[in-house]
Amino acid sequence: MFPILYLLFATVLCNGEFMRPPPGKMILTRHAESSSYPQQVHISAVGTDHMRVSWITTDKRVPSIVEYGTDSGTYDMTATGEHTSYRYFSYVSGKIHHVNIGPLLPDTVYYYRCGRVGDEFNFKTPPAVLPIDFVVAGDLGQTEWTASTLYHVNQSDYDMLLLPGDLSYADTQQPLWDAFGRFVEPYARKRPWMVTQGNHEVEAFPVLHDLHPFAAYNSRWPMPYQESGSPSNLYYSFDVAAAIHVIMLGSYTDFDSNSAQYNWLVADLAKVDRSKTPWLIVLLHVPWYNTNLAHQGEGESMRKAMEDLLYKARVDVVFSGHVHAYERFMRIYNNKADQCGPMYITIGDGGNREGLALEFEKDHKSAHLSVFHEASFGHGRLKVINGSSAHWSWHRNDDSVSTMRDELWLESLSSSSACNVGSHFVASSDHYEL
Repeated sequence: MFPILYLLFATVLCNGEFMRPPPGKMILTRHAESSSYPQQVHISAVGTDHMRVSWITTDKRVPSIVEYGTDSGTYDMTATGEHTSYRYFSYVSGKIHHVNIGPLLPDTVYYYRCGRVGDEFNFKTPPAVLPIDFVVAGDLGQTEWTASTLYHVNQSDYDMLLLPGDLSYADTQQPLWDAFGRFVEPYARKRPWMVTQGNHEVEAFPVLHDLHPFAAYNSRWPMPYQESGSPSNLYYSFDVAAAIHVIMLGSYTDFDSNSAQYNWLVADLAKVDRSKTPWLIVLLHVPWYNTNLAHQGEGESMRKAMEDLLYKARVDVVFSGHVHAYERFMRIYNNKADQCGPMYITIGDGGNREGLALEFEKDHKSAHLSVFHEASFGHGRLKVINGSSAHWSWHRNDDSVSTMRDELWLESLSSSSACNVGSHFVASSDHYEL
């Protein structure tokens, strides 16, 4: 609690103005239990009624088994999974366990134990139907400000956390991946965390062919890419609450029209029936629209390659990170306001160690499209109420109760008569096929 209180004290009002907080100190969370005790426990959704439970042990003899049930202390179900490990220079990871459990009931608390060792944990499954509450937080890291963000997140219940890249900020220092896993475990073991990669996950050395990029990320944080027909853990999709299709794209893998990711995205969008799935949400790391001085133009090549697909599919909102600030744009297509384009939101303010991106360009070509921006740490919440309405809010970490600094109601494009949203996306046409 001390880092949070320290930061709250440091973020004082000066002459009535909010002072921009400095970068927070790193918090290195250590493992204090036995070598067989599960650490870095986190869960992710697999399909509509399964969860993947992931954890690490330094004892290689611990079985990849999860015992679980709906009553505390009573485990009437058991699942066996798989394990992996990886080497990075002289670093050798522990035994990384991944176990899929289910089928599970929706909106239900399950109690579970990993590897038949250690304490009992619990999680709640997402609801089968709307409404549903998402937390969105990017560029998280493991600093005092990250602790503040997660503290604020935990003040209100939610169903799932979406993270558009930059998790641990290990940057090749592999023990920091372990510290990050322990740091987020109290939260990530209770609700599914769905993530995509950012630049800090790459960890590649081009001259060393034995060190594959994303080795730590792919080993520690597998997402349901195979279930969505994707060939790579770097991009995938999933459905939730029988009304929302979420697509996670990879900013740091090929995305041109000849790439595997592009072809997968075309096929994935074609499978979405908007009459049954009214909401379409996309997350990626590098923003396509950005008036901050930081990372100017870095998302332009991906925007040019893929923006047409998202526009024709009538994507409702695109979340990104990378820029360490918050910025919300109006609905856009091809650098112009368009009521049928996605709303673009940058939320790279989770608490990273590099600090905030403080300067926005007043004369930027996209400044007239930017509705609200602020360089502060915080998190967002998306509450999807029904097939046509959702509430978005952004919460700044400026006092003991997170302050809501931005909010609006969203109308799904599938419910808009002006946007001609038919049932299925057709990539080769300028319209929808009914």
